[in-house]
Amino acid sequence: MPVKIEVVQGDITQANVDAIVNAANDNLWMGAGVAGAIVRAGGAGIEDEAIRQAPIKTGEAVITGGGRLKAAHVIHAAVMGQDLRTDGATISQATTAALELAERYELTRIAFPALGTGVGGFPVDECARLMRDAVKGRPDSTLRSVRFVLFDEPAYLAFRRVTGL
Repeated sequence: MPVKIEVVQGDITQANVDAIVNAANDNLWMGAGVAGAIVRAGGAGIEDEAIRQAPIKTGEAVITGGGRLKAAHVIHAAVMGQDLRTDGATISQATTAALELAERYELTRIAFPALGTGVGGFPVDECARLMRDAVKGRPDSTLRSVRFVLFDEPAYLAFRRVTGL
């Protein structure tokens, strides 16, 4: 069964899914943006658990509990190093790593932000294309729903346009 892709505008920390994805750095410190929102909503224990697994290579991912979030897990996908920059190959690798980790844990519903487009400064349209392609490249997945949750309207509209939703 193919994975259902959804695009919604909203707060990823409120997503009712098995796991949400954090656009992480390779040391898994959680500062501003999506990471900061996750810590504020789910608790500092999420960052503590992530840091115990650090450092990781860019393009890799680790999983932690979800603390007080609706999601039981947070998947931390390293899309940038300490220079806080990213590129298309890293976004593709990190998206794939997050999907593989979700499948390893037999999760069925996951929510992603636009990886690397905030602090990383990567163009949203290109990010949407790369992430869409990574999801569509997994036809035999345990995942049934991949939701792209975009906080601001321009990112939401870009993901809708690129995914055709």
